[in-house]
Amino acid sequence: MPPSFFIFRQMRNNRHHRFARFVLEKVLRLDVDYSVPDGARKCVIAFAPHTSIWDFVVGKMVMDVMGLRYQVIIKKEAFFFPLGPLLRSAGGIPVDRSNAAKLPETVAAMLRDSREMALLICPEGTRKSTEHWKRGFYFIAQKAGVPIYLSYIDWNAKKAGIGIRVEPTGDFNADMAKIFDFYRGMRGMYKGHFNLEQGL
Repeated sequence: MPPSFFIFRQMRNNRHHRFARFVLEKVLRLDVDYSVPDGARKCVIAFAPHTSIWDFVVGKMVMDVMGLRYQVIIKKEAFFFPLGPLLRSAGGIPVDRSNAAKLPETVAAMLRDSREMALLICPEGTRKSTEHWKRGFYFIAQKAGVPIYLSYIDWNAKKAGIGIRVEPTGDFNADMAKIFDFYRGMRGMYKGHFNLEQGL
């Protein structure tokens, strides 16, 4: 491709990032930490609270401005033309969900074999309040031998970013307690829809 194509694409990305920062900081009044931690280029990124599709949309804007290239798991049936190319360009990975038991191992192998891959997962698995988070994100990270980074948007404190790093030790309950402690007291866009919102 001619150099002008890459220059145009970079200019387009810069305009997108400036607009996204304007929305995040001036419209939504969020205090965003745009720094990307060491090791976050190959990892599992847990995102919470996830009380609305807008939590995810705003979270995507934050990571786009960070310059973090991330991918998300999407059922393969969604990759029909013309949606398929759009989903792939947005970081979508087609997976077969018909065998849920093998899915963590399949995705972990993809992550383990990649030179650079940040896999974004919403572990709540629902936009309603639930105490039972999905375990897949943890076991994918454990099987792939990569860390878990905890990303967040806290509408109470009006803060967003990527927080602490959690290394899966194999002690699921202890590691999840550490994860829950990080998110405790945060609020999603929809008040009352995040199980850790009350800090209990």
